Amino acid sequence: MVTRLPISTDGHGRMQHVFGPVPSRRLGQSLGIDPIPLKTCNWNCVYCQLGRTAPLTGKRGNYAPAQQIVEEVRRTLEAHRPGEIGWVTFVGSGEPTLHESLGWMIRQVKAMTDIPVAVITNGSLLYLREVREELSAADAVLPSLDAGTDSLFRAVNRPHPVFTFERLVDGLAEFRHGYSGKLWIEIMLVRDLNDREAALKDLTAVLSRVEPDEVHISLPLRPPAEPWVEPADESGLARAEAILGTAARVLPPIPEGVDLSDSEDLVEAVIGVISRHPMEEEDLVRTLERRTSGDVCGVLGKLGRSGRAQVVTRFGRRFWSASGAHYGGDGARLAETP
Repeated sequence: MVTRLPISTDGHGRMQHVFGPVPSRRLGQSLGIDPIPLKTCNWNCVYCQLGRTAPLTGKRGNYAPAQQIVEEVRRTLEAHRPGEIGWVTFVGSGEPTLHESLGWMIRQVKAMTDIPVAVITNGSLLYLREVREELSAADAVLPSLDAGTDSLFRAVNRPHPVFTFERLVDGLAEFRHGYSGKLWIEIMLVRDLNDREAALKDLTAVLSRVEPDEVHISLPLRPPAEPWVEPADESGLARAEAILGTAARVLPPIPEGVDLSDSEDLVEAVIGVISRHPMEEEDLVRTLERRTSGDVCGVLGKLGRSGRAQVVTRFGRRFWSASGAHYGGDGARLAETP
């Protein structure tokens, strides 16, 4: 499916904090709200498509003007016809709950539209009562849970020292106790790390305490931060489905394709996408072919000369990402000018 970027409001072909709608495996056509600069996070997950976190951030703050973000959402909603957006989703270039005005923004968006609101989060701050109260206004909350023990949690998610596995699980369980919306847990399954039988059984024990509505099994198909990360193979997926039970399901492949036809500045529009969702080069070329009538090399040349894009090689494939993202190994470099 092809999606359409919103009309620009910043003079450079893209919103500053709102992007999409983009296709989502769990939320259909999702309008993204990014309240966090790249890459502001309290975890440094080995599989993160936005690269490594440096430095780790442990404190909440007003990382972007909340009023401006809400106004961008309003303008974008007004520019789309009914049915073009299925969800409005807070999903940061890092961890969105680090923005201390997140609850206010959720309620403002809820007041302006009947479209359901989701929050994609690592769940690390749910141990705080104020964060649980803020997220309670959302229609769906989608936290991560990649490990069932402290040692594996630290190996996979590599959190800021202040965030413990016990706090994570306690926060998820407490939030579930008082939350009436949809709680969908996502597990990113990494080969030979958390797809083993013992690790999956530990996860099952934690999930029985949290009691999510659904468990979504994902694979790291976009460029992971670390070069050694690989998605679980078919046997690992089958093992996960068997052990995690009927509430768990494997998500389909990531839907790709973005319609850039309304973009005022094509290079800025592409940067706006790859800063949040790195794109495989083949898909980026197909997307540009629909917009440029064959002048793909010219656009890629401008993108390379901008100094704001890089090419990351993972799984033997080339991905385009923002130059501000930091990847391990020697598979990342600034994009070359064709």
